[in-house]
Amino acid sequence: MFQLQRMGRLVGPNCLLRRHGATWKSSSFSEVLQLEDKKLTGVVFPLQGLEKYLAPDVNTASFRIFHPSLHDIHRAEVLFKPSARHVIDYFSSAIRMDHAPQLSQPEVCFVGRSNVGKSSLIKALFSLAPNVEVRVSKNPGHTKKMNFYKVGKYFTLVDMPGYGYRAPQDFGEMVEAYLQERQNLKRTFLLVDSLVGFQKADHIAIQMLEEFGIPYVLVLTKIDKASKGLLVKNVLEIQDFAEKQTQGCFPQLFPVSSIEYSGIHLLRCFIAHVTGNLPLMQS
Repeated sequence: MFQLQRMGRLVGPNCLLRRHGATWKSSSFSEVLQLEDKKLTGVVFPLQGLEKYLAPDVNTASFRIFHPSLHDIHRAEVLFKPSARHVIDYFSSAIRMDHAPQLSQPEVCFVGRSNVGKSSLIKALFSLAPNVEVRVSKNPGHTKKMNFYKVGKYFTLVDMPGYGYRAPQDFGEMVEAYLQERQNLKRTFLLVDSLVGFQKADHIAIQMLEEFGIPYVLVLTKIDKASKGLLVKNVLEIQDFAEKQTQGCFPQLFPVSSIEYSGIHLLRCFIAHVTGNLPLMQS
């Protein structure tokens, strides 16, 4: 188990955290490290931040399955910062697998219902590379193609069209072909709206991933908009479902806020790890 250890101050005197209402937010982990320990834990490890709302007999072991040190999380952030020798940018789009770029580097993809916050999450993950164009729309079903983003030579991130309302007519054919044929796909991230929990379309997507034997992770979006009571309820229900009724699902959930950046730093670290770019260090 990786221990939560406080790192030294990593920022200069002119580096200030931005504040949104009463909540500190920052996409830079160096800035987040300025927070007091209690707030730091809630921002970096949102599941652990919910523990105070749980009954004492609730088993929270699954909250810490992926529990890197703060040093590892800081190391992962380097992959998401562009430089002259490390280019992060949109690469191409495809509406069919025979149009998809043939890339050999590790790949992760993001799927979810229309309007679940998929593009907003990808924009938050790439917030340290502001020149990366991730189009975000308030209208459900905005993404109609598979969009490929290259993170230097390290990995590719794929934004899939949303399923459900206003999904592309050939969504099933497109996504099924990608999941079955993409040899370099390391992990699929299935997004679930924390305000509403599992929907029928989510269960269909999970059934497809299970049937294909695709390793996947459940990401709970929009946690800044859910009340603590609703968030805890949906977290426990989804966690219980993942543990008892799935085979290919990673047993830890990843709650995130694309507005306040809660959970974003941990998710970056997990992506860096599963793509083989970040061996975790025992602390």
